[in-house]
Amino acid sequence: MALERERRATLVVALAMALWISGAMRAEAQFKVGFYSQSCPRAEAIVKEEIEKALADDEGVGADLLRMHFHDYFVRILIALLVVIITVTGLINPIALVLYDQGCDGSILLDSTNTAEKDAQINLTLEGFDIIDDVKEKLEAACKGVVSCADLLAFAARDAVAHYGGIHYEVPSGRRDGRISVASDTDILPSPDFKLSKLTDLFVSKGLSQSEMIVLSGAHTVGIAHCDAFSKRLDSADPRMDVKYAAALRKQCPPGSNNTVSMDPHSPHKFDNHYYRLVLDSRGLFTSDDTLLSAWSTAAQVKWLACDFKGFQREFEAAIVKMGAIGVLTGYGGEVRTNCRVVN
Repeated sequence: MALERERRATLVVALAMALWISGAMRAEAQFKVGFYSQSCPRAEAIVKEEIEKALADDEGVGADLLRMHFHDYFVRILIALLVVIITVTGLINPIALVLYDQGCDGSILLDSTNTAEKDAQINLTLEGFDIIDDVKEKLEAACKGVVSCADLLAFAARDAVAHYGGIHYEVPSGRRDGRISVASDTDILPSPDFKLSKLTDLFVSKGLSQSEMIVLSGAHTVGIAHCDAFSKRLDSADPRMDVKYAAALRKQCPPGSNNTVSMDPHSPHKFDNHYYRLVLDSRGLFTSDDTLLSAWSTAAQVKWLACDFKGFQREFEAAIVKMGAIGVLTGYGGEVRTNCRVVN
């Protein structure tokens, strides 16, 4: 009798695992390039049109949309499911630990019901949420309840890169929107003060390699930074920063101010590989930029990327598509918000 009970319990667990694996396979099939080709054929075209309009009014906001996509990906909610057999003796035998993680789920777009991700200090300078609202309104008018906010943000980031002269890469879609947004979850986001080992460990923990981290850092070729993000380097007269560059930054960032400076003064609205040349010239703005030269292997990659624009574009496409596919909700997970600021 006892043996029969354990056999039945084992069968239940095996069935549960089989159902989970089957669901995972279905989810993979529901996340693909052209996901909306039948349900909303003009979805990507609508996003592109609206992003172009927005950037015509404020060309710098495209960098915010790209940063928004990064920050949405890095914040995850982890839910552990422990599958067990409870024996007739009362002992608990663990069978498997399955982690469900939500990455690109549009949680950064949710308004606060307490304190949401967008309320966190690191996200307070982000602009462009109103642009997402406008695009979503157009999508809802064309295809009500079809296109998720998470996919909208991924499309918008791609279109911003293309607008700046970067590669127009294909974006797999089929993401669903999360329902939870907590400011404290942003504590995991990479800091401008991070050194190479900490950056590498963080990206590896998210499923990305050190090489992909260096490629994605190339997004610093567009956009602006507030003075407080690098003021420690100026205050300490960081010897690794070019003296003339540091002097120019001090003029733009007098004590007590929190002005903004271009990440790449040479071409702030051009998605090129000039960022890597700045790093090589000791003109990387953040510690997290300069630290890419702290190991022979990473410095060699920076040198290669600085010399090969097409190579950088190809590598960036592969890295950001991979990033955007990690931890997505698909199928029956989450929801498709009708308003990106609130859950349905």
